[in-house]
Amino acid sequence: MSSFAIDSLPESAARYRDTHALAVVDVFRATTCIVTALAGGHAVYPVGNLAEAFMQAARLRNALLAGEQDGTVPKDFDHDNSPAALSKLDGASPVVLLTSAGTLLLTNCRGASAIYVACLRNLSATAARLGAHDRVALIGAGTRGKPRPEDQLVCAWMGERLLTAGYEPENEGTMRELEAWRGADIDVVRQSPSADYLRGTGRDEDIEFVLSHVDDIPEVAVYNGQQVSLLSSTGFGEVAAGLPT
Repeated sequence: MSSFAIDSLPESAARYRDTHALAVVDVFRATTCIVTALAGGHAVYPVGNLAEAFMQAARLRNALLAGEQDGTVPKDFDHDNSPAALSKLDGASPVVLLTSAGTLLLTNCRGASAIYVACLRNLSATAARLGAHDRVALIGAGTRGKPRPEDQLVCAWMGERLLTAGYEPENEGTMRELEAWRGADIDVVRQSPSADYLRGTGRDEDIEFVLSHVDDIPEVAVYNGQQVSLLSSTGFGEVAAGLPT
């Protein structure tokens, strides 16, 4: 019987790395940044710390450093962890991305058989691709040891697709997440602590970017432990289409 679990912190990856296909979600803002940069023609390299960021950038031609640590853009970085800003990039320079939660979670997933990068933009495509795997873990990035509503929402919506396709929830926590977010309106994201933080630091543009770009990319973002690439979801198992209502 195919099954899935929902979890919500970067440290959770170790529980599933050896047994599950992993889908990583950080709506505000890392996974939205990754999918957005990929859609714009940029190769993306998520990293787990500053040293790795500068080392990776040095290996690449004309690389751009983007991201934040504890909410602040590090010295010598070119861009914030901003999907709105990355959507405006010209050219095709590779992007090295470092964030406090999302890219840390991705690097914690290294070694898994399949790692997907999911956000609202490619929710349906990712859910469809997950149907190719017997066991799936949907992991939100969380922050400071707590889950984030926007990540829980996207994980639960992908979980609903798997449930409809015949997958079984693996534990009571997963069932609670499904029940908590069933029928939720996407505008609940506006009231999340992450959105409050973005408003308080003058990053309103990213909130609007996230909420105005929903299911507009019909491709999956696949992470090989070093680089993320966009691939078509066609032919990799089908789950129910369309956002939950």
